Amino acid sequence: MNIILIGFRCSGKSTVGEIIANKLKRTFIDCDDYIEKKTHLQVREIFDIAGESYFRTLEGQAIADLSRLDGHVIATGGGAILKRQNTKYLKRNGVLVLLDVTAKTAFERIAKDPKSRTRRPALTNYDPFVEVQQQMELRKAYYVEAADHVVQTDSRAVDDVVKDIMTFLEGRGLGGPKNDNEQDEMAPL
Repeated sequence: MNIILIGFRCSGKSTVGEIIANKLKRTFIDCDDYIEKKTHLQVREIFDIAGESYFRTLEGQAIADLSRLDGHVIATGGGAILKRQNTKYLKRNGVLVLLDVTAKTAFERIAKDPKSRTRRPALTNYDPFVEVQQQMELRKAYYVEAADHVVQTDSRAVDDVVKDIMTFLEGRGLGGPKNDNEQDEMAPL
């Protein structure tokens, strides 16, 4: 069973995912990194060259690939849950944890994160804060519907967020390392 982290940009998926993977002795995979390695292009370049629709197609293919794995911690892109097929793939062999964040906090984190500013494109022509608000409002129902567990990340230390998730996972029988007898159907890039 995979542990899948979903949520808006800068909600903490990669940071929290790496810590959980280390604690559970599992492999961590960031879906955007997976796409970039596979295409040899940054997410922003994919958007610039071929647009959001093409990126979402690549993202769907990546999720189909990653959902075949077992015993991994996977951080999805913020918009991955917009396609119901992606959620279906992820739930087939995963428990989905939503890292929830307010628009204000997400915007502040995006502004402070050089990787986010250079790697991820704007999705609209609106003011950046208005864009964050609108995108979060659009995605909220998708996130909530997909999530098996929700963790608020605003004003919380990363360790507290990790502890909350670990308690949830232990309750689901997922609090230990991957069983060495389990075999992946495919190796990550």
